[in-house]
Amino acid sequence: MIHDQKVIVVLPAYNAAKTLKQTYNEIDFTIVDDVILVDDHSNDETVEVGKQLGIKHIIRHDQNKGYGGNQKSCYNKALELEADIVIMLHPDYQYTPKLIPAMSNLIASGLYHVVLGSRILGKGALKGGMPLIKYIANRTLTLIQNILMNAKLSEYHTGYRAFSREVLEKVNYNANSDNFVFDNQMLAQIWYAGYEIAEITCPTKYFDDASSINLKNSSIYGIGVLTTSIRYRLQKWGVKNELFNTEKIHN
Repeated sequence: MIHDQKVIVVLPAYNAAKTLKQTYNEIDFTIVDDVILVDDHSNDETVEVGKQLGIKHIIRHDQNKGYGGNQKSCYNKALELEADIVIMLHPDYQYTPKLIPAMSNLIASGLYHVVLGSRILGKGALKGGMPLIKYIANRTLTLIQNILMNAKLSEYHTGYRAFSREVLEKVNYNANSDNFVFDNQMLAQIWYAGYEIAEITCPTKYFDDASSINLKNSSIYGIGVLTTSIRYRLQKWGVKNELFNTEKIHN
């Protein structure tokens, strides 16, 4: 716990058997009360590794539900376990678990309800091995999103996120896509609900066992990101009434 608030780390996993142990072993359990592993029908030994590590809460999907579908299971279980602060950490060891105390404290102190671990702040992305094409796409999409959403985030595409219980209960994340665009739809919901979002510099690593999406899914994701931002702007102008925080955002 931190400031008498229960901290739960959720691990949305897909074929993470090779990196799960390393990720788990760097979690600070003086802060973290519990861990939830959600396996999205992996083809490897992710669940078995999780059991060996002693993770009590393991959910295995009977079929692959996608990245967004995985996160829905993560957050629903965390709320069921009465988490006050939920940290979403990829178990592929691309993001360092050592930032969990800092991210938790920003929420527990009442300063923010949402914290993102940014790969762009501090010039860590390219240093960590982010492919140049991904870096350019990240910066281009982020610029367009900031304009459309009247925001100033360094990036919208990080997979390292922390939420207060209040935010997870407020926004209707279960209505979002089951695909990768889930992340951006959720940020749109959070902005629309009036919450501020903090960012913290996050070193990142790119290596063979780290998860990545292929060119086709990247293209679909990019289109989905732009569509989400345009819908958000139209709603803010009153042109369309989609109510990001209550109604379904279609795939």
